[in-house]
Amino acid sequence: MKRLAHLPLRGLAAAALLATVLSGCSLMPSFLGGRPARVQPAELAPNPALIGVQQAWSARIGSVDFPLSVHASPELVTVASADGTVVAFNSATGREAWRAGVGRALTAGVGSDGKTTAVVTRDNELVALSQGQVLWRHKLAAQAYTAPLVAGGRVFVLGGDRSVSAHDGTTGRRLWQQQRPGEPLVLRQGGVLLPVGDMLVAGQGGRLTGFNPLNGSVRWDAPIATSRGTNDVERLVDLVGSVSRVGDSVCARAFQAAVGCVDTARGTVAWTRPANGAQGVSGDERQLFGAESDGRLIAWRRESGEQGWVNTSLQWRILTAPLLVGRSVAVGDGNGFVHLLSREDGSLVNRLSTDGTAIAAAPVLAGNTLVVVTRGGGVFGFVPQ
Repeated sequence: MKRLAHLPLRGLAAAALLATVLSGCSLMPSFLGGRPARVQPAELAPNPALIGVQQAWSARIGSVDFPLSVHASPELVTVASADGTVVAFNSATGREAWRAGVGRALTAGVGSDGKTTAVVTRDNELVALSQGQVLWRHKLAAQAYTAPLVAGGRVFVLGGDRSVSAHDGTTGRRLWQQQRPGEPLVLRQGGVLLPVGDMLVAGQGGRLTGFNPLNGSVRWDAPIATSRGTNDVERLVDLVGSVSRVGDSVCARAFQAAVGCVDTARGTVAWTRPANGAQGVSGDERQLFGAESDGRLIAWRRESGEQGWVNTSLQWRILTAPLLVGRSVAVGDGNGFVHLLSREDGSLVNRLSTDGTAIAAAPVLAGNTLVVVTRGGGVFGFVPQ
């Protein structure tokens, strides 16, 4: 089980509880974001193929067993495999633009601004690359599971201990660090780290925090979810990527607790709603979309949080975070399928197949190409016909 990491626990009872969780994952399917033993994934309906989509290219990297974030730009899509191989592909053709190896297994990546690309290794090294060459390495104080953010000549890191740090993009030298009081448990999963105007916005526990990126000072702090329960497992609350940003509005999911939107100009919570999911959200100015842990895909109205439609046809198929693509919502599953659903009512409009292994990360749009990566190391580009 790779979804949890542990920091020092408070007392023997908490340690015993953690051992139970680590050794008995099947007993807590809703917490872990998987499906219960003996529960089968929903049977797939025939593919209606109502919209034309075709596979344009495919490529291979090594297997992916870490929380990968795929970086997409109009021309390039950059991915990484667990063994430390980082590859940039032309988004239209699938041809390799460059390939590099950092020499260590990865726990986080890929972050990029188009010039500098950054990943984090299992031995806590932040590594920056450019055009297939390693620029520098910097030892971090804590593990990281969130892809670094490369912006404004700096590389920002969200640590597994919920610390936030900024590093010089040329040398890797640490410029500042903000430390939040540590929690006994954190998710071994990508969190929230993004630029919003002249701010750095990060998820720390169940809170979205706005920082001054120049010196790390906190501008505001907005709670999407708060810790509850009687033990460390039940009190675990973390914001998970991906997020949906429209202007000053940033919407995110708190693991197995809530979804909500924050007005980052004011630093205030617009709304929150209870939700039981483990993956991030996607959306636009009208709607927000997310997959619950049992495979229900839900649409919420962005303005109010009121629920729109619910799709139950993919229950227990272990879904990724969705991606809004034009009139469709794309979501990957644990059997290597990508389902395209109508954004208006959630009905299936097409289904795409890959290599049969689970989709490893939320789909991304690179130019006109929908790109997905599988746990088996397949990289697939799909385009409209």
